[in-house]
Amino acid sequence: MSDTDTLPEFSKIRKFFFPIYGFEVKKALPMGLMFFFILFNYTCLRNIKDAMVITAPNSGAEVIPFLKAFLVMPSAILFTLLYAKGSDIMSCENLFYVTVGFFIVFFGIFGFVIYPNLNFFHPAADTVARWQNHYSQSVRWPLAILGNWSFALLFVMSELWGSATLSLLFWQFANQICKTSEAKRFYSFFGLLSQISLLLAGKVADFASKISRNVPKGIDPWAVSLRWLIGIVVISGIVLMAIHRWIYKYVLTDKRFYDKPELPGAKKKKAKMGFWQSMKFMVTSPYLILIIALVICYGISVNVIEGLWKGQAKLLYSNANAFYVFMGRYSFYTGITTMIVMIIGGNILRKFSWFTAAAITPILTLVAGGIFFSFIIWRNDFVNILAQIGTNPVTVAVFMGAIILILAKATKYSLFDLTKEMAYIPLDDEMKVKGKVVVEVIGGRLGKASGAWLQSGLLMIFGLNVFSHGKKVELINLAPYLFGILITICLVWVLAVRALSKKIEAVTAVVSKQAASK
Repeated sequence: MSDTDTLPEFSKIRKFFFPIYGFEVKKALPMGLMFFFILFNYTCLRNIKDAMVITAPNSGAEVIPFLKAFLVMPSAILFTLLYAKGSDIMSCENLFYVTVGFFIVFFGIFGFVIYPNLNFFHPAADTVARWQNHYSQSVRWPLAILGNWSFALLFVMSELWGSATLSLLFWQFANQICKTSEAKRFYSFFGLLSQISLLLAGKVADFASKISRNVPKGIDPWAVSLRWLIGIVVISGIVLMAIHRWIYKYVLTDKRFYDKPELPGAKKKKAKMGFWQSMKFMVTSPYLILIIALVICYGISVNVIEGLWKGQAKLLYSNANAFYVFMGRYSFYTGITTMIVMIIGGNILRKFSWFTAAAITPILTLVAGGIFFSFIIWRNDFVNILAQIGTNPVTVAVFMGAIILILAKATKYSLFDLTKEMAYIPLDDEMKVKGKVVVEVIGGRLGKASGAWLQSGLLMIFGLNVFSHGKKVELINLAPYLFGILITICLVWVLAVRALSKKIEAVTAVVSKQAASK
């Protein structure tokens, strides 16, 4: 790999947007494009699966907590076990193609085989409705999942796509072939490219919507849109694999970029910690517990707001096509906002303390979430006022929730993630490696699953006849309880940030003292 120490400094503008030397484009650009296509697919799939499960017959946003808690979490654990087994018998390169290929084949089968023949694969909507009316309301939403089982499977596979291809395959590959000096410059470039993929995914949603408007009468517009969208996802996945192969053939054979005698993954590494070993390692490290607490608190707080928000969005966009277009535009504005907040976030990290930068996300989530829940809980008090300006509580709730979630995710990408990564810096090498595995694998899943468990648990409890009296229970009925959960979680989050800040200061002081004594 080339030594860049003697090369000239970048200008301030180039240092921020493109801190890569000309000869390094051969390596950085294809890596960035891999990141781009992975995130592009993830954004498209996220919008597709939300549109489908929420607007499906007899369904709603209430099914999402059940899907995340009882299907996604177990599937993620199963995938991890299968991936670990696959890594023992395949090279990293072949494992990449097998993993990505498996997802792409499934999405293709769903879009071109299963969805066009739903009448054959799914029970009739009237049958599912009879099941829901016959049994307790506490199992209403699990029955909706059963009645739309292929949509549920799509939801699970779409969720796993992000974890498998981005968190696991891409970053594992990037860390294997990039030096630390390259990572400091390349990774920020990858981050900017990733936001552009959100913008493109939003435009693809508009494109699919325009196509569906021109279909002949009697043809399902969403079916036409879905074929185009799944086709784009499949092609994007094929391009991803082609880029990966190009890197192996033309980049890793170039000694300027990769000077190790063997290709990544050719030599087997020691087995990683198992699930119970990871849990033991986590509970014996107060430092790691605090980092995991941040991840879990973020996961719960965003899930609590997002579930209720999507339920309101369904009232405004009742069919899959309209819902998908709305989510596409939401992704587009999330990308733009994140780019802007990244610039602001960089200045905050340079000018203020770690605690200040890390505390912004929970405080913003608490304040903005409080405004959203207050409006939902007391929405009837605003009906007359909103009617005078030509709108209604549902419309305001949807767009208010969108703004709040866009800001929350923008600060997550630009401040939360960066401060979390900075928390690893003072640790020794073993803690950095093992801690990263525990936080990302255990903490990341627990964060999403915990929010889902809380919501699904409340829906089942309040769906019992003793509480519901046979009436349908939705997330909006649980808004006061969800608001209480949000307040509690955000306060715990701020306390965890404060405690971790003190530990970072203590560890940094010890490291500095040791370095000074040498």
